[in-house]
Order: sequence, then C-alpha cells, then structure tokens
Amino acid sequence: MPIAKIAVLQKIVDSGLVSVIRAENSDQAARIAEACALGGVAALEITFTVPGASGVIEHLAKEFSSQILLGAGTVLDPETARIAILAGAQFVVSPALNLHTARLCNRYQVPYIPGAGTIGEVVEAMECGADIVKVFPGEILGPAFVKAVKGPLPQASLMPTGGVTLDNVANWICAGAVAVGVGGNLTAGAKTGDFASITELARQFVEQINEARDR
Repeated sequence: MPIAKIAVLQKIVDSGLVSVIRAENSDQAARIAEACALGGVAALEITFTVPGASGVIEHLAKEFSSQILLGAGTVLDPETARIAILAGAQFVVSPALNLHTARLCNRYQVPYIPGAGTIGEVVEAMECGADIVKVFPGEILGPAFVKAVKGPLPQASLMPTGGVTLDNVANWICAGAVAVGVGGNLTAGAKTGDFASITELARQFVEQINEARDR
C-alpha cells in the first residue's frame, strides 16, 4: 500500500532535508540514494531534467522506497506528474505552480510542492492545496524572504531550494522554513565517485537543522 500523504509530509518535516538529484544514470542515482539514506536525508527529488527520469524513479522505488522517500522534480504539467506517480514518486515538485498539476496530485493524494517567489504566489499555491511551498530560487530570495512571509502567513510551510549550504542552512530554519532542498552542495561528490562525502555532508546538514530547531 502506498505511504499516506500525511506520512510523506511528516517524514520530510521531521528530517528537514530533501536531496535534489540530477544523476547521469540509474546506477549513479542509486548510489546517491544509498549515501543520502545513510546520512539521514528524508527524501530524494529526481528531477525530470535527468534523461529517463521516470525509469530512474522506478528503479529506485524498487530498491529504496522502504528507506527513503522518492519524489519527482521539475514537473511542469499533469502529464509528467502522472508518469512520475505511476513510476513510484511519492511527492511531486515544480519550479512554479501549475493548477492542473495541483489538481492531479490532490486527486491521487500525492503531496505537491510548487515553487513560489512572491507572497502572492505562496498564497495561491496554498489555496490550490499545496501543503509545502517551495521557496524558489532560494539563492536570490534568501532567508529574509521566509521570515517576511511567515509574518502575515504563520501557517505557511516553506521549503527553500537553491543556494542552501552548510553555512546558511541554520539561517533558513531559524527564519521559519520547515525543510530545505539541497542539490549540488550535497551531492557534488557523486561526480568523482566520492559517495562517502555525501553521507557525511547529509549528516552535517541534518545536525545543523536540528540544532537550529532547538534554538
């Protein structure tokens, strides 16, 4: 039985860390998944910029679905969302809100995390059923954007993606983010085969997130 939507969301929030994967092939993605799972990452987001992304998701779902959540990223339309869900994606992420994608994900009770770069876009995403809203691009908006949005919208669950590093992840969490999405700043070691560094970085990210939450 597929994991319930509320359980998916809770696992993302509990860990606070989603790894954004742009792997070259299924084997590399699987090794990244294993390294991330060992380091305490809540979820992997396989972007649809990866050739054969649905196949990568399907492969990982068979190997790692009991260890780590699997999601699809860079999903621009409902057709892609449905392909991802059928392949085994447990959540769907988009760079911007697409109403039809939101409706499809709501229909199948799969968490939809659309990107937003203004408070108006955050409100619109929430009104369309987004339980978590992706703050994107994070490197441009910065933690101050999250803090500003949380003023009038304390109920907003925000997850910045882009520009999140070990040096600033605590700032994002202290500003009010429920989780963060991290790509190359976490997984760069895969390019040289250094998967142990991914596990170690993941542990450090989770540690920084937990320390920031305890402040």
